Amino acid sequence: MPRRRPAPAAPPGGGPAATSGAEGYRRGEPGLRRASTALFLAALVTFALLYVQQPLLPLLSADLGVSASTSTLAVSAATAGLALGLLLAAPVSERVGRTRLVHGSLLAASVLGLACALAPTWHVLVVLRGVQGLALAGLPAVAVAYLREEVHPSAAGWATGLYVGGNAVGGMVGRLSSSGLAELGGWRLATGVTALLALGCALVVRRVLPPSRRFVPAPAGVRELGRRTRGVLTDPALLALYGLAFLLMAGFMAVFNAVGFRLAGPPYDLGPALAGLVFVVYALGSVSSTSAGRLADVLGRRAVVPVAVAVAVAGVALTAPGPLWVLVLGLAVLTTGFFAAHGVASGWVAARAAVGGRATAQAASAYLVAYYAGSSVGGTAAGAAWTGAGWVGVAVLAGGCLLGALVLALLLRRSRSLLAPAGDGAPGATP
Repeated sequence: MPRRRPAPAAPPGGGPAATSGAEGYRRGEPGLRRASTALFLAALVTFALLYVQQPLLPLLSADLGVSASTSTLAVSAATAGLALGLLLAAPVSERVGRTRLVHGSLLAASVLGLACALAPTWHVLVVLRGVQGLALAGLPAVAVAYLREEVHPSAAGWATGLYVGGNAVGGMVGRLSSSGLAELGGWRLATGVTALLALGCALVVRRVLPPSRRFVPAPAGVRELGRRTRGVLTDPALLALYGLAFLLMAGFMAVFNAVGFRLAGPPYDLGPALAGLVFVVYALGSVSSTSAGRLADVLGRRAVVPVAVAVAVAGVALTAPGPLWVLVLGLAVLTTGFFAAHGVASGWVAARAAVGGRATAQAASAYLVAYYAGSSVGGTAAGAAWTGAGWVGVAVLAGGCLLGALVLALLLRRSRSLLAPAGDGAPGATP
């Protein structure tokens, strides 16, 4: 009687076993379409809820009696809560699995969105937004790790780019719907309706997202958690990617937190609905992140990321002149470069961690902690920059952050690959 072959061992830090079952969903397979569609919708929900307040900041300032710089806390509290939640969600996902955390996160965040619409005071709203950000951490903490485990490497760049595109579309939908609804019934109506739409999408995700096939729970215990954490904090390339995430998001969020105040004042004097239309440029982020993912699959991540960051820097420079169409063009260029760089860099983190035997989910989580910490810092600093120096101050703040990100992107080109001799920038040798 033939002996049963032993089950493959899990790699360090959890994740797929080296020889587990299938190799992952390939292009054209129904599983890839379902996983990509579900994570696209989940990202849409997450980022619609996260940024629903951004175009409403002038209304919040007037209705709740807070200053322009203080009103930015409606966004920064949520992103800070998200950053904190990522520290907890990644280790939890290594034990309970990816999809269970995604479903719980979307449901809780949608319900908290409804509570935000009913907040009686400014301070209650800020607290609820912080808790909502904490709840939202479930998806970004595990999405890239889920794709790394369940999707074949030949389609990983495309699938990750599509997921990041969902981030862009979600940010656009949340901002557009809230600005339009605010014109009809104020910020409470905008917040509540967006939460209801998110709840509907969360139910669709629950039905469509395939369960994990290749996930292997990580060993339990504080010592094991410490070992996995050290693993994702000792690789210089991973640390550079975390710094890149922080600076990218700080610069991007500084621009979009302050642009509502610029559009509401002279010489534009736009109402919430018209000002909110500038967020249509987020659709370009969906296209650019997916296209950049395809390019990275062919040319390598080292070649794509610096160019994308340079495009974002050019976008900030274009926002400086006065004409409205030039400002919108600058926002479009900034958005294109930002999402292209973020989409490729986030996939790079997961790839490098997996090749180096590190915990994929925790590496992705560390990247996103830095990313949302940058959002909180840059978004809050933008309020002070706007109050103190107008748009010039905002542009200097954002441009400085993105130039720092460009320096890190160029240094990453020279980092040692784990798949090829040092200095080899060939396609496929990017981890």
